[in-house]
Amino acid sequence: MGKKNRLTASMGDTTLRLLTLLMAISVLVLMAWMGWQMYDSALPSIEKFGFSFITGREWDPVKEQFGALPFIYGTLVTSLLALIIAAPIGLGVAIFLNEMATSRVRSVIAFLVEMLAAIPSVVYGLWGIFVLAPWLRETVEPGLAKWFGFLPLFQGTPLGFGMLAGGLILAIMILPTIAAISGEVMAAVPNEQREAALALGATKWEMIRIAVLPYARSGILGGVMLGLGRALGETMAVTMLIGNRPDILPSLFAPAYSMAAVIANEFTEATYELYLSSLVEIGLILFGITLILNVFARLLVWSVARGPKGGIS
Repeated sequence: MGKKNRLTASMGDTTLRLLTLLMAISVLVLMAWMGWQMYDSALPSIEKFGFSFITGREWDPVKEQFGALPFIYGTLVTSLLALIIAAPIGLGVAIFLNEMATSRVRSVIAFLVEMLAAIPSVVYGLWGIFVLAPWLRETVEPGLAKWFGFLPLFQGTPLGFGMLAGGLILAIMILPTIAAISGEVMAAVPNEQREAALALGATKWEMIRIAVLPYARSGILGGVMLGLGRALGETMAVTMLIGNRPDILPSLFAPAYSMAAVIANEFTEATYELYLSSLVEIGLILFGITLILNVFARLLVWSVARGPKGGIS
């Protein structure tokens, strides 16, 4: 009877292993299928423009001239700006909630942070149009131009709509992701780490710096990269605030265009094959950038995780 039970258990383990392996392979197959389908649809554009499609700056459907560089530029600038703003704030929120806040305050603020993640992007866009853009146009951008106008980043006419607005709305949208993942990673740090640092006479900040952050840094980095991935692919809110003009200008006040926004705005207007193919190629480039970013993030997380954990010995 015992031998039969062991045989049944072994068969169950084998079946489970095969099923989970099949599920894992299906993800790879799905990714490859999506990439191939986009490549196949973008082939007319790839064959006509080649690499000049990525470096080209002219987007003129009437003349059948298509270059994606302005959209790549707008996407990268707004996403990096969002990351620069949201990463330190999200990390600060996570530190406060896990290391300093009382249980009652923690539950309230954590709920509000989670609510930010649940708000639809179109609602963020509407809020940006009626609240954020006027505030930037009337207060923030004139102040930045006054104090930092010697820098190309803060020159030009304050419009309210542009890369600064797009970056700020993206920062608000990815903030919950960074804060939530960083908080979960910090909560997983063993209390012995904290107690050891405090027992050695460390202050609260020193305990966080030497016992919590080094231990959780790989997870924090993963959360930051996940937030950047969302920023790269966000569509509606950015479309409503970035200005939708395919230019490459150094000023953050200037309107720009993102890859996701141009696909959303012009896909229904693509009346001939080359136009449609060019839009699909933009999607393929966005797909590739996201894939490369995630591979890089995973390698970075692995390299950080292999380093010293920062524990107290």
